[in-house]
This record gives sequence, C-alpha cells and structure tokens, in this order.
Amino acid sequence: MKKILIAGYPNLTHNYEAAIRALGAHPVTTLHIPDSSVYDGLILPGGSDIDPKLFGQLNCGSRIIDASLDRIQLMILKSFVHAKKPILGICKGMQLINIFFGGDIIQNLPTCESHQYQGCDQVHETTASQGSLLDKLYGKTFFVNSAHHQGVRSPGKNIRYIQYCPDGVVEGLIHTHLPIVGVQWHPERMCFSLKRADTVDGSLLLEAFLGKIP
Repeated sequence: MKKILIAGYPNLTHNYEAAIRALGAHPVTTLHIPDSSVYDGLILPGGSDIDPKLFGQLNCGSRIIDASLDRIQLMILKSFVHAKKPILGICKGMQLINIFFGGDIIQNLPTCESHQYQGCDQVHETTASQGSLLDKLYGKTFFVNSAHHQGVRSPGKNIRYIQYCPDGVVEGLIHTHLPIVGVQWHPERMCFSLKRADTVDGSLLLEAFLGKIP
C-alpha cells in the first residue's frame, strides 16, 4: 500500500485523506519535516494566501497569511523534490510549487470574482494543453471547481503551464522532468462522495498521481 504524506493541518485535510484512502493508499497528515524515503508521494493541499515575502513582493492583495506554515510546507516540498518523489500541489499547493522553483504570484486576480469561494466552490471551464497529462485524462476542454482569488504569474524554472481559463488564469502546471503536477482546483472535492455532476471526476488525477494511470 502506497504511503502518501499530506503536508497540512490534520483538522483541515479530511477530504484529501478520504480520497486517498478510497484509492487504496495510506495518507499521513503531518507538518513535521519527514524522511521522504518512507513515503511514496507528497500532496501539498489548499489553504490560505502565501507570504508575499517568499516571492519578493509587498502585500498588495493577500488576505489571510500563515507565514510559518508556508515555510514548513516549502521545506517539506524541498525534501520530496530532492528525493524526486511524485508531488501533487492543489490550489495553494500549486502556487507553492511555482514559488519554490522561482516563479511568482498574482496576489489578487483581476477576475477573482469568477474564481473565489463564495459560500461554495464556483465552477468554470478550462482548456488543457494538447498532449498534456490533463488533456490525456480529461480532454481538451473541461469544467473544474474553483475557490481561489490568487494565481500564478511567471513560471518557475522548468515549470510549464498546461491548463488555462478563458480569462487567462493558469489552472494547471507540471515540472518538465520531475514527477510534479499542480492544479488550481480541488480534485478531492470532485470525487467519490463529493463527486459533482458539473465537473470532471477528480479521482482520475489522484489515480494518475498514485501511478494507477500510466
């Protein structure tokens, strides 16, 4: 059974844990710097806004920030990057990946009203780059959930953007030669008991992360 580290607060990771268990893997939620060799992969979950100091900006639109959490998550990410283990970044997690490799963030999207959480997830259309992982899983155009007001801007080193909204907001990225994927949406809230009729099935992405889909 694969063992997956979820780098978040245990009281906020229930949906991630449930989805990983449903796919036959064992989730471990911790914010301790791990021995990455005992894990088969890392999930960086969603959360609050990232400290702008980490990408060289003053605060100009960031809202709730947990600076100590950001730094711990980046240290955990570093451990898994160096071990070349599979990594899946979700929402904030995707943004952390971009920052780790030298990219930056738009602190408040000009079109944030179409993306941010408003009592529930929003849903919008996206387009995947031809031949990309997301294109192979879901096709060129598909709908996802949305609960963010920030987004990535300049890509980090060896980061390639592979999914966009019609307004240009980036919704997915990969590392060009490491097993790293990030999505701005929440697949764990689009599968199993939380599966939605108005989006694709998030479990396909989680299966790909676990190596169940080639």
